[in-house]
Amino acid sequence: MTAPLDVSGSAAEAHPESVLAGAGKAIQGRSLSRIAWMRLRRDKVALGGGLIVVLLILVAIFSGPIIAVFGHPPLEFHQDAIDQSTLLPKGTFGGMSGEYLLGVEPVNGRDIFSRIVAGAWISLLIGFLATLLSVVIGTTLGVIAGYFGGWVDQVIGRLMDVFLAFPLLVFAIALAGVIPDKGFGLEGNGLRIAMLIFIIGFFSWPSIGRIVRGQTLSLREREFVDAAKSLGARHGYILFREVLPNLLAPILVYATLLIPTNILFEAALSFLGVGINPPTPTWGGMLSEAVRFYTLPHFVLFPGLAIFITVLAFNVFGDGLRDAFDPRAR
Repeated sequence: MTAPLDVSGSAAEAHPESVLAGAGKAIQGRSLSRIAWMRLRRDKVALGGGLIVVLLILVAIFSGPIIAVFGHPPLEFHQDAIDQSTLLPKGTFGGMSGEYLLGVEPVNGRDIFSRIVAGAWISLLIGFLATLLSVVIGTTLGVIAGYFGGWVDQVIGRLMDVFLAFPLLVFAIALAGVIPDKGFGLEGNGLRIAMLIFIIGFFSWPSIGRIVRGQTLSLREREFVDAAKSLGARHGYILFREVLPNLLAPILVYATLLIPTNILFEAALSFLGVGINPPTPTWGGMLSEAVRFYTLPHFVLFPGLAIFITVLAFNVFGDGLRDAFDPRAR
């Protein structure tokens, strides 16, 4: 091999040691999860949303100690903080002070900060568990419909159409309004939480079912599925070892985007009076009570702000995950 025209002398000689300098170093491959994390790490907005999500989960888990340190019991009345002539909080900004960080409710004087913190675990619990139920049902039926096709796909597809056309809000209001006080070994708000999880989760699966079905239709034509079939693999092995691992990314992304929708749905039911029974604090229930006191903006602002921040954080984080797992994203 001749050297370029502008290179002469010792510069034109090849040095074997320079060629072999990197021979001892192993070349590391990058998994999909590592590539996704590298992309997500560069998205500061999505990381901020994820940080807020983690913070909200910690607040819900440790709501008791937080209330004990910074607030008062959420069901405790504080008539000393209420002007008995007007039944409004004493002081400015709804009675906000070092003792009551976000003020107190009119008439009864309950601590707004404590009630918002106490209501966080109900909203997040219903949002997460309803989403988990939707993901399990939607993934199972979507994979079966996409993989087997034919009449199985037709039956499941029509079932999805029926559920998508169902007036969910009207049905949820009617069903939640007739929940008994006892049943299935539960009673009171425990039974209502379980029923809300079932209602929201059971009727929200068709959306994720369609996404999983479409992805499965594409995956079943891939080479690794054909290779598994040629080696005599059974359908169960192909579904659980070949198809499902490749569906984890879209399922995770859609589940992250479905959680805030379910939180909003629970807040809407509580706002309409068919959610969790008062006086148990919920964000939607606090908004429903605050409507009567529209002249006190702080009474409406703080529970509404809690819902807004929670939904926004989950949506931003979900969008970041979607971009991170998208192989076509730059």
